[in-house]
Amino acid sequence: MSCKDPTGRGHSAAPRSIQAEDDRDQAAVLAYVLALHPTCLSVPDLVREVSAGATEFEGTDRIERAVRDLVGSGLLHSASGLVTPTHAALRAYALLEG
Repeated sequence: MSCKDPTGRGHSAAPRSIQAEDDRDQAAVLAYVLALHPTCLSVPDLVREVSAGATEFEGTDRIERAVRDLVGSGLLHSASGLVTPTHAALRAYALLEG
């Protein structure tokens, strides 16, 4: 019986965790929104721009989840369908960028 790795990554490569992928997506969305500030985007426009125009469900759902989770964390607002950074996110960005 063969014990081949069906992913083709070999045994030494650790599979990426879902949490690591979610963190990466959230970081990308937050960085994009902060870079655009004070310009605001709608959620569909943000999804399209951050996902590089992906149209399949998986690509768009990842970005929508990232927005939802960042809103829940208090780093983004999504009022009236527009996504904006919170004061806390802007302050942290200012401190980190120095």
